Amino acid sequence: MFTSLKRFGIISGLSATLLLAACGGAEDDASNEDNKNSSDNADVKYGEEMNYAITGIEPGAGVFQAAEKAVEEYGLDGWEVQASSSGAMATALGEAYENEEPIIVTGWSPHWKFAKYDLKYLEDPKEVFGGEETIHTMVREGLEDDLPEAYAVLDNFEWAAEDLEEVMLEITDGANPKEAASEWIEANEDKVAEWTEGVDEVSGDKIELVYVEWDTEIGSTNVIGTVLENIGYDVTITPLDNAVMWEAVATGEADGMVAAWLPGTHGELFEQYQDELVDLGGNLEGAKIGLVVPSYMNIDSIEDLDIK
Repeated sequence: MFTSLKRFGIISGLSATLLLAACGGAEDDASNEDNKNSSDNADVKYGEEMNYAITGIEPGAGVFQAAEKAVEEYGLDGWEVQASSSGAMATALGEAYENEEPIIVTGWSPHWKFAKYDLKYLEDPKEVFGGEETIHTMVREGLEDDLPEAYAVLDNFEWAAEDLEEVMLEITDGANPKEAASEWIEANEDKVAEWTEGVDEVSGDKIELVYVEWDTEIGSTNVIGTVLENIGYDVTITPLDNAVMWEAVATGEADGMVAAWLPGTHGELFEQYQDELVDLGGNLEGAKIGLVVPSYMNIDSIEDLDIK
């Protein structure tokens, strides 16, 4: 998901006049350079090279829907947000980056791609993608009575983007998700102890957590699932599409999820199901969504995209 610039003195008569002239020239040069940079951005034509396509993820995701809305709001005639998956998007980004080719993807953070590649969010002056988001924990109604120890752990679960990115990077580098989760738990015993404080061990009680197969949710669900296993639960974690994930928790077919991005990404699904599940609040703050490009692309804003 950012830079700013700030720039002698001579005394008496003619020298002062010359100094003022020199300063005026410097300001003109700076202004001309700013105009040149702005013009450069405006003159860059990436659309045809990318076939006017934005590489998206699952169409049910809020970031995908926001990207489609951005195409409309910014009048990007001829552009299309192409549906794929989180994995396919990451693969396409990696291949383009390796060849220094232009690409625009629907992106979010935290995500390992920002650690692996030099990327930037395109500015969104119309605020189509909204501001920062919070990832919430949602559980089915009745979980507190049925599985009180699990409910307490899920209610206590809270960490930082840096924590999640550590797990995600391990998985991206080839580690098994459960192994990466176990290693992180072992290295962060104090933080995990805050989640399990006052919680008694159980003996094989079954619990099912669901998640969408985004790298963030693979990491977080494996971590919290492993923590629950460590206190005695028989844990099943099940990947589902976005809408099905919400429906599963709302109907009680699944016990919970730690994958609810609000208020934007999953906003419509939350409105649909909020009366049928229990919101335990945020487990990670400072999340963000938007259109992401490699930093080598000479473009800064969605407004700079050329149209057919």
